[in-house]
Amino acid sequence: MRNVTLMCVGKLKESFYRQACEEYLKRLAPFCKVTVVEIPEERLPQNPSQAQIDQALEKEAQAIQAKLSPGAKLVCLCIEGKLYSSVDLSHLISTWENTSAQTLVFLIGGSNGLHPSIKGQAWVRMSMSPMTFPHHLARVMVLEQIYRAYQIKAGSPYHK
Repeated sequence: MRNVTLMCVGKLKESFYRQACEEYLKRLAPFCKVTVVEIPEERLPQNPSQAQIDQALEKEAQAIQAKLSPGAKLVCLCIEGKLYSSVDLSHLISTWENTSAQTLVFLIGGSNGLHPSIKGQAWVRMSMSPMTFPHHLARVMVLEQIYRAYQIKAGSPYHK
């Protein structure tokens, strides 16, 4: 069974987001083993300077790097990424399954995004939408879309 990791900068605090994530993790169990990894978000002052933001992103990048499995395929969710449809994501997952990489990592950055060094390592840079969503909601959305992608691959009527 293939391994999917959802790596997120920041903790999921709200119970309704946790419940939604747990539901999709349960639904994904027959298709892949999903691990959720939380990276602590660096604290910043109320009105941080760009230098402070850059320093925080660098520290987060180091923590992310320490948690990445060697040889994993990294999908960075970032605003400048390519927009993918659900069908496109299903094809992307199929492409990954035909590689030797055992782990596919979806990475959601914190409120200040991701350090360029991490984005530079990405197999794919993906945007969920041109709209802005709370990072906690993005976590639920990514899990739902991974589940939908597997349902599309299976020919299920879920994707209608």
